Amino acid sequence: MCGRFVITSPPAALRQIFGYVEQPNFPPRHNIAPTQPIPVVILDNGIRHFRLMRWGLLPAWVKEPAKFTLLINARAETVLEKPAFRNAMRRRRCLIPADGYYEWQASAKRKQPTFIHRRDGQPIGLAGLAETWTGPNGEELDTVAIVTAPASADLAVLHHRVPVTVAPEDFERWLDCGRHDAGTAMTLLAPPAAGEFVWHEVSTRVNRVANDDAQLILPITPEQRAAEEPQPKKPAPRKPVQVTSDDGQGSLF
Repeated sequence: MCGRFVITSPPAALRQIFGYVEQPNFPPRHNIAPTQPIPVVILDNGIRHFRLMRWGLLPAWVKEPAKFTLLINARAETVLEKPAFRNAMRRRRCLIPADGYYEWQASAKRKQPTFIHRRDGQPIGLAGLAETWTGPNGEELDTVAIVTAPASADLAVLHHRVPVTVAPEDFERWLDCGRHDAGTAMTLLAPPAAGEFVWHEVSTRVNRVANDDAQLILPITPEQRAAEEPQPKKPAPRKPVQVTSDDGQGSLF
């Protein structure tokens, strides 16, 4: 799955890779979480555009958003079957620029966060599905979900699913819903090749959404690991046994 990701490349570099016409200027983000606004690349009338959308897809047919489950990911195997995703898969495919993402590996003591990124350090385009929800008063909210696929053998040691990444040479096929139908685009929904991504363990500071700094993606140091290790619980102090004097006569009271 994908529950947190990172954008660290300069805006100009991302614009060159993804080819959108806008020139947005935005700071690096090291701990992007669901419900936050995220950069999204769409194709409109043959031109690529940069948009901000809420991470957490909201289908157009939802009447009460507060009661609807937050859809941050869409399973590649069922995007054409699920009512929440099938229209977006056919008509509103998009890309989400990123430089890596986090995954939590379960262990006997705790869930250890890891940072996953391309071996060559290049940015990635995450496959996304977009929907615009319109409220009863005409308000509009652009929302998006990240498509995931079963993990390749190397990444499966961290989690059984991974976000789908689209290669730059396939951007057009994924974005152009007019020229390339959903069936054609489905061929792109595969995990990365073995060895394409690498990872390292990072500090549990990433667990807090409020933390957003460059230190989050650095490999965890031995000192950090020792400080973050769960400490064994100390046994509760035993109450002292009260000893009373006994003259050997006994007592009824």
